[in-house]
Amino acid sequence: MKKRIGLGTWSWGNKLFWNYKSANDDDLRETYKEALKRGFDLIDTADSYGTGNLEGRSESLIGKFLLDTPSAKKKRIQIATKLAPYPWRIGNKGFNKPFLKSLERLNNKLDIVQLHWSTAKYNPLQELGLLDNLCDLKDQGFDFQIGLSNIGPKRLLKLIHYLSIRDQSFKSVQIQFSLLAPNLQKQNQVKKICQENNIDFLAYSPLSFGILCIDPDKDEKRETSFIRNVLFENYKKPTYELRKCLKSIAKQRSVSQAQVAINWCCFQGTIPLVGMRKKSQVIDISNVFNWNLNKDEFNLLQEVSQNCLKKMPKNPFSSV
Repeated sequence: MKKRIGLGTWSWGNKLFWNYKSANDDDLRETYKEALKRGFDLIDTADSYGTGNLEGRSESLIGKFLLDTPSAKKKRIQIATKLAPYPWRIGNKGFNKPFLKSLERLNNKLDIVQLHWSTAKYNPLQELGLLDNLCDLKDQGFDFQIGLSNIGPKRLLKLIHYLSIRDQSFKSVQIQFSLLAPNLQKQNQVKKICQENNIDFLAYSPLSFGILCIDPDKDEKRETSFIRNVLFENYKKPTYELRKCLKSIAKQRSVSQAQVAINWCCFQGTIPLVGMRKKSQVIDISNVFNWNLNKDEFNLLQEVSQNCLKKMPKNPFSSV
């Protein structure tokens, strides 16, 4: 089974949820370098990644790291960003300035531009105008592919048709997809549509903010933000059986729980986007390339996941 794994960078600049500190930027540089060395060929970011006045910080860090990347390595990787459809970004020129700013922060290495979330629930015409804007930018000679994020099956089909009128297609679609993700039935419908239309299916939050990595038999104290600590406490008890199952498979395989959870995504042909901030995390997750879940292990995880007492909250911006 050929696998791809992407490096997620939401935490690179986010203080509120991920407790980002600029003093740790050297660790992020080492994380980036190790990811390239170990076969990660996709880096996912967004123009909104970064708390407060640090907005765009993730893109800026990646752009800085790209400057020291040999051209051969640079060609092998894809940089994907997401542009936020804020209410003031409207019409078929609403993304012009944000696009150019992202391109500048990323030092002109931008392969996929994704609509960060669907506006179908509150302003369906807005996303149509912004998609037209991306098509116009491509017509002007900018070399990138178009992607979507946080989209449901019905809206996806409509947007595929809409883009076809411009003689364009989507390169990728990313949605929340993990053993704890809500609406997995609809997520699988999205995945099926992607397969039928040759669209890469990107699975974000495959470790459910780190909940799936918590050892079920230890009361671990992690250095993290207040919000994540509250999240962990709320999910520890209802996810115990699932984490116990992950640990059992991990122990038999001599791997980590994280590797088992990521392989569950890969087993289904998805490209998981794994948020990492340390070189050691990259080394651990890279071992997913070396082994596969078997059918019995996958079915067991499916069963325990379905019976899990609590799933992750839905993304309020998703058209799902």
